[in-house]
Amino acid sequence: MKKIVVLAILVAIGVGGYVFGKPYYDLHFSTISMTADSEIIYVPSGSSLAELGVLLEGKAVITADKFESFANKLDFTDDKVESGKYEVTKGMKSKNLIYAFKNGNQEIKDVRITFNNCEDIYDMAGKVAPNIEADSTQLVSYIMSSETMDKYGFRPETISALFLPDTYEVGEWDMTAEEFVQRMADEYKKFWTEERKALASEINLEQSEVATLASIIEAEQSINSVEWKTIAGLYLNRLKRGIILQSDPTAKFCWGDELDGVQRLLTIHMQKDCPYNTYIYAGLPPGPIRMSTKKAMDAVLNAEDHNYIFMCAAPPEDGKYGMHNFAETNAQHNVNAAKWRRYASSQGL
Repeated sequence: MKKIVVLAILVAIGVGGYVFGKPYYDLHFSTISMTADSEIIYVPSGSSLAELGVLLEGKAVITADKFESFANKLDFTDDKVESGKYEVTKGMKSKNLIYAFKNGNQEIKDVRITFNNCEDIYDMAGKVAPNIEADSTQLVSYIMSSETMDKYGFRPETISALFLPDTYEVGEWDMTAEEFVQRMADEYKKFWTEERKALASEINLEQSEVATLASIIEAEQSINSVEWKTIAGLYLNRLKRGIILQSDPTAKFCWGDELDGVQRLLTIHMQKDCPYNTYIYAGLPPGPIRMSTKKAMDAVLNAEDHNYIFMCAAPPEDGKYGMHNFAETNAQHNVNAAKWRRYASSQGL
């Protein structure tokens, strides 16, 4: 009889230990046994515990029920869900998974944003949005709002000058549109040092005008940046002398997507009435025709001092593939232009 009682007690202890001990073990010692080696989890701002559980179950990290069960045991509630970009790895302890989301211990903090070769704000927003919480619609809406324009001192035509193409480390993923623009404004201020402001003043251009001229130069010469300072000097010469710029990219800009793929602009293309068309309107256009780079703006600020006022694409036989021939007089320019026309016609351009 004693043996039966002892056995019953041992069984009860075993069952009790299993019933009460297994949940403790599962919480503190069990590990994530997902299929993938790692998964990236994006937790939007304002997410609830249930929504986070669904996200994790959708990535096959842990079931939503088990996640909520563990969360309740560790006092993890809706108001404690921290937004961010997290990396969950196979073998991670269950309790560490809970603590990561509860304490905002984002595994990925060195979030980088890269945007280059952007035509406009919409193009840039599409490249930035995948790397931060704000989507492209939110970015464009905030940037193009009158409040943002007033805050940073730009117009719809010049706002793209605020954004300097580059790669930026922005820390954590949960960045709003407002935070992104403020970060770019800080980078803008860093770029526009007192020295650069003084150089802009010397060539009689505002900061946004430097960006506008830089955008024309980049569009004019997208292959060999070695020519940028020469082209900058040429356009500055024309501005000083009151000569219209007659820049092909500005005329092409007025046509939008209609001239995509067109390699040789014709006279009719230069005649479209549009404020950006420098074949019709004197001076610089209302704003950049693309998002200009720091390097191009520095080329404007450090433009070559020469007397060129004409440029024409150079045929390859001149040993200048993708480059230009420059001229000080109309007679010299006509010779260069005739050479290019012969070459273009021979190639069926």
